[in-house]
Amino acid sequence: MNRYLSLLRGINVSGQKKITMEQLKTLYEELGFKDVKTYIQSGNVFFSTKKESKREIAKAIEHKIKESLGYEVTLFVIEKSQLKDIIAMNPYPVREPKRHLVTLLSAPPELIPIPEINAVKAPSEKFTIIETVLFFYCPDGYGKTKLSNNFFEKKLKVKATTRNWNTINKLFEMF
Repeated sequence: MNRYLSLLRGINVSGQKKITMEQLKTLYEELGFKDVKTYIQSGNVFFSTKKESKREIAKAIEHKIKESLGYEVTLFVIEKSQLKDIIAMNPYPVREPKRHLVTLLSAPPELIPIPEINAVKAPSEKFTIIETVLFFYCPDGYGKTKLSNNFFEKKLKVKATTRNWNTINKLFEMF
């Protein structure tokens, strides 16, 4: 069996796309996944399966959610080794884990419009993109920055999901 983590994008945010973790767990089990465990309400789901194609797994889960709940959700499926690599790649010293964010991108951006991003970015904020991972430090807090997940999706023209450094490390521990 292969062990995976799926990260759902945009559920349970501001009353949108509500789904309980118990519902989510049931949907995964209905797909035949084993050892299903969730972590916090933002859609982090661990599961085991004999399947190996992360793309096919993601499509199956997305289809099941659409079929069962009536809305589309983008999700990312990763393995423990990928999460370990992400943690190791972090280019910034972590002083305040809640202010360090990791954004997974659905593909490497074809173009990174640095001038457009810098025009909106606060002077104290930093970001670095390495392949399909965006590392972001926002010292004033994620709630105050203009560089949201939606902003980066629009500017980079890819799907994305964001977690803070505490969550990323907790997910790695739970693997």
